Amino acid sequence: MTQEPDLFTHPSPEEGTDPQPSGPLAARMRPRTLEEVRGQEHLLAPGMPLRAMLEDGALSSLILWGPPGSGKTTLARLLAQRRDAAFVPFSGVTDGVARIREVVVEARTRLQATERRTILFCDEIHRLHKGQQDAFLPHVEDGTVVLVGATTENPSFEVNRPLLSRAPVFVVNPLTVEAVEEILTEALRDAGRGLGDRGLTVEDGVLTLLAEHADGDARRALNALEAAAEMVGVGGVVTAEAARAAARHRTPAYDKAGEEHFNLISALHKSVRGGDPDGALYWLARMMEGGEDPRYLARRMIRMAVEDIGMADPQALRVAVSGWEAYHFLGSPEGDLALAQVAVYLATAPKSNRVYRAWGQVREWARDTPAAPVPLHLRNAPTELMAELGYGEDYRYDPDEEGGVAAQSYLPSDLGDGRAYLPGESGYEGEVARRLKEWSELRRTRPGSGPWDAATEPEPPVEGPEGDEGGAGGATTRREG
Repeated sequence: MTQEPDLFTHPSPEEGTDPQPSGPLAARMRPRTLEEVRGQEHLLAPGMPLRAMLEDGALSSLILWGPPGSGKTTLARLLAQRRDAAFVPFSGVTDGVARIREVVVEARTRLQATERRTILFCDEIHRLHKGQQDAFLPHVEDGTVVLVGATTENPSFEVNRPLLSRAPVFVVNPLTVEAVEEILTEALRDAGRGLGDRGLTVEDGVLTLLAEHADGDARRALNALEAAAEMVGVGGVVTAEAARAAARHRTPAYDKAGEEHFNLISALHKSVRGGDPDGALYWLARMMEGGEDPRYLARRMIRMAVEDIGMADPQALRVAVSGWEAYHFLGSPEGDLALAQVAVYLATAPKSNRVYRAWGQVREWARDTPAAPVPLHLRNAPTELMAELGYGEDYRYDPDEEGGVAAQSYLPSDLGDGRAYLPGESGYEGEVARRLKEWSELRRTRPGSGPWDAATEPEPPVEGPEGDEGGAGGATTRREG
């Protein structure tokens, strides 16, 4: 006998309920009060700056930064409602400077006639170019309008600095699964705005499935619930199959030209550096599923091979280049596995950034001593005059010396016995360290060997040259060099 599924049944609408308003479910269920807002406690808890502004604080311009469907427009509307201000929407996609002028004239007239403030809500403010953003400045400065900008992109990169100085940024978090489930439950129970008049029955676990599938986007979750309700009809049962069909394919949170690109490549780099093959594979897959060019990822992993592994495993560079060649030869999807293999190899290889740091040090030396002459014994003497001037004099041919090393220096005299490359003990580099120490001892014990002392090694520089995404200093730059 087949076991009946656990069902979550919602009450039928009460008599006298107002007719359901028109529009999509996500629009109808937009929170009307602060108490209906879910998932932004860090902004709306008592004593928080945004809560104070909503209730009785000074009304000032601000920017709301967060993913789609997290409540940015709702917060702006509640701010206007709570402070009895006019709410004027503005699109960063379709509106321009001419519309700004119109809004400013209306706002100035409104303020003079009724003393009522105007909240100019600029959705997708990151879409405006510098000149359009600058057009807000004088009117924000003199208080004609209160600008509330909404953006899904990092304001540090997309909003002008003068505007940021006048409009503090509030981060709106993606909604948790629990918060989205609460929103869906309310939509099923509300007969006036939601689906409470449909007499729907929902299988156990379906709301969690929809909430997880929404990835923190309440609008997406509500749209999927509404689509599932339409599929099963009035009085129907919303099953897991119906919910999956309504939710469709999950869209990766990834923008090849935006902040997520840099966040994810940094996570991939740091997972490789930290020796976590699972993390490396996950972030590699996230970027590829998001539509990133696999050749870009192959180039980045070549960089990881020389920056973070280096001489600890010199084969890492060969493996990374081979992965790039394999993908170039095979393409997707067959070549994707080659990149996955490279990611695992790099993550599990011994690590050393000693060459990276040494390169930074010697570049600094080169900048500080741009005119240091090549020591005479290291110069070639192709002409008689050059030989008479001492070019090549006293040079000793290392392979002919005992142990294969001669007691001579290979740096300009200005740098003395400077040391830049200080090998570690990891992997193959441990063998290199042993070899260099042995050579140093041979030089030090020979007559006229000069300032060679294997026991005294200067501290390596703290940082090497400026890196890009996920470099040695842990920073992630905005654009590639």
